[in-house]
Amino acid sequence: MTTTNDAKTLPWWKHGHVWLVISGPAVVVVAGFATLFLALRTPDPVVAGDYYRRGIEINKTLRAEHKTMLPAQQGRDHAATPARE
Repeated sequence: MTTTNDAKTLPWWKHGHVWLVISGPAVVVVAGFATLFLALRTPDPVVAGDYYRRGIEINKTLRAEHKTMLPAQQGRDHAATPARE
């Protein structure tokens, strides 16, 4: 009694589940190279040379705006007080 078992005699690359297992990491490797290509092709913009001066100017502007603004509690209480006649 001899039985032929074709599934066991096939080479590994002819089984579908092998390619399913290999395709996941292969897709990740291809995506990694695509990301590397895009990163090298379009570099990030350089920070402005006078970034420190710009930061100081922004801080001065914010401080000036902050002096004219009331704190939330004080502004709320003032809005509730009756107007003087």
